[in-house]
Amino acid sequence: MLSARLSAGRRSRIAGPVVLLLALLMTGGFYSAFAPASAEDAATEDQVSQGRELFLVGCSSCHGKNGEGITTESGQYGPSLVGVGAAAVDFQVGTGRMPMAAPGAQAPDKAPVYTEEETAALAAYVASLGPGPAIPDAEMYDPDTIPEDEREEAIVRGGEFFRTNCTACHNFAGTGGALPGGKYAPTLVGVEPVHIYEALITGPQQMPVFSDEVLEPEQKRDIIAYLQSIEEAPNYGGSGMGALGPVSEGMFAWVVGIGSLVGFAIWIASHTARTSRKGAQA
Repeated sequence: MLSARLSAGRRSRIAGPVVLLLALLMTGGFYSAFAPASAEDAATEDQVSQGRELFLVGCSSCHGKNGEGITTESGQYGPSLVGVGAAAVDFQVGTGRMPMAAPGAQAPDKAPVYTEEETAALAAYVASLGPGPAIPDAEMYDPDTIPEDEREEAIVRGGEFFRTNCTACHNFAGTGGALPGGKYAPTLVGVEPVHIYEALITGPQQMPVFSDEVLEPEQKRDIIAYLQSIEEAPNYGGSGMGALGPVSEGMFAWVVGIGSLVGFAIWIASHTARTSRKGAQA
């Protein structure tokens, strides 16, 4: 009776696919159970573990023990870090913006608190919380990877993109500018190319996100090449006065230029008056 049922089951149309599926599941299960972990996976696990320890000590008071963020009655104390990606951590921690000394309108850049190894561990831990932008490779942001015969053209393209998308906040020379609410667009002079690229793909603070759908990776690299070119270019006109445009130039003209003329006029008038009085007494 039993053998007859087994024979009938083997003749069923779904018997073959079911047996194949079971065999694949058993093979995968045995491989996962007994295959040794690769050195890279072990290193990543150790890095994530180290990053979590650092996070609990230095970041959890604002962002929560699991990076879920903290909200108070007055508003958000620390945003959620789930899905921000390793690039956001590398930018914020690598430029010293995080951890913040105190809550404010904007986190200023300062000397980093963590070492490069600790920053990488923090980035690995936050990346494990949810998918997000990864730390870019050098080929994506380093202008030195652009062929020499294409570099000039890349700088021209980067200048066009920068003037179209960035000058409203960062100034035409990348020196930064003031924004409403006590915020500001920081200077881009002297900033590491990797941090500029990370800012473009993560949109820190009030900056918009320039995803690959908005600006392709090559276009982002062209912008960085343009910024380096204007930083290295000599200033043939003398002092650039911070390259802040008509504000600084107008202030210099009024205070130094017109102020000097007014001072000379007062001096001449007072000197002439003293001379006239001496002549009258004689």
